[in-house]
Amino acid sequence: MTSSVLVMGGSHFLGRAVAAEALRRGWSVTVFNRGKTGRNPDGAHAIQGDRTNQDDLVRLAGIGPWDAIIDTSGMSADVVDLATRTLAEATSRYVYVSTVSVYAGWPLIPLTEDLPTLAEADPVSGMPDDVVVSYGVDKANAEKSARANLGRALTILRPGVILGPEEYVGRLPWWLRRIEQGGRVLAAGNPDQTIAPVDARDVATFACDRAQVASGAEVFNLTAPKTHATMESFLRTCIEVTGSDATLEWVDGDFLLDQGAKQWTELPLWRTYPGTWAVSGVRAKEAGLRCRPLLETIADTWAWLSSGETAVENERAAHIGLSEEKEAALLAAWDAR
Repeated sequence: MTSSVLVMGGSHFLGRAVAAEALRRGWSVTVFNRGKTGRNPDGAHAIQGDRTNQDDLVRLAGIGPWDAIIDTSGMSADVVDLATRTLAEATSRYVYVSTVSVYAGWPLIPLTEDLPTLAEADPVSGMPDDVVVSYGVDKANAEKSARANLGRALTILRPGVILGPEEYVGRLPWWLRRIEQGGRVLAAGNPDQTIAPVDARDVATFACDRAQVASGAEVFNLTAPKTHATMESFLRTCIEVTGSDATLEWVDGDFLLDQGAKQWTELPLWRTYPGTWAVSGVRAKEAGLRCRPLLETIADTWAWLSSGETAVENERAAHIGLSEEKEAALLAAWDAR
């Protein structure tokens, strides 16, 4: 039974959720980060250092061992390679949080854990220009390095979109702030489009569960069930939670693309590619992943936003959301079609 865990990161969003869940279980929790962003959970033993610095990692390894290491901050292949090589002897279970972007077919085709990643195959033909393949390549190569260094001690988690309090990309916060303003809100595409984001706290719970596995390499996609939500239920829940008088204007997706609207970024969670939300989460569900209702995720995120707290700065947040001027122009064009 796991009793001690090292969280690589641990000061904000998913990393802090993991540390908080481990503390809730009564585990001894160590967090390792630079101490420059976010805040470490009360009750965790904080070690300050830079994971890109081998001397800092060697010092960290000397403080161990831990029953498990959960890595929420390994964003590039070289960084993950360094950490997994240096810390391999400091644990018997290493849980690495990757992404569904590693698949050679995402977001164009339905995916299971058995399909090739971008470390093993080129992107499927027809990959559009607005899909950032380089991110998936880097994370896929990070997984490859972790496998080479850790073997059967490795668990890989591949979440899709992660939402919840402290979200730093800003997808759900943008929608909540926009809907709070009220008025006529541009809603993109098909209202019945199913979406399957996961709550950071549910990812954290599953990561801690898998940290207790005795042996064997594992890979899990982490997505909510297909019946979790639609774009319409998501937006209407945002209206309900904020108490807004907003009205939704559903605009055809092809029309929006012709008018220069950017899917996924300007209109978060809306994407026309058929594989975006067609990632199988069956294996994780059978292993115990439970996803709370999206209403809870939205309500808790709104409570966090309303408290005045802000997420740590992240460069991806700058590209999220539709400007007031562009939304008005798109709605005017839709009315005049």
